[in-house]
Amino acid sequence: MFQNFLIKKMLRTQGVPEAQIDMFISMMEKNPELFKTIAEEVQVKIKGGMDQQTASIEVMKKHEEELKKLA
Repeated sequence: MFQNFLIKKMLRTQGVPEAQIDMFISMMEKNPELFKTIAEEVQVKIKGGMDQQTASIEVMKKHEEELKKLA
């Protein structure tokens, strides 16, 4: 899938290890709606004035149990 290629390329440029990239892609393929929801929630928090890293961490913690099931 072209989208996966772009995500892999972006993560590689940020120095993410290949094993983690593959795990992340696999998780996304299992439940794409969860990741869409996470991305939307992060964007709402960023628009509300929160920095991207803090917003991402906060939203990931909120969905921690769902993410653990995918891993």
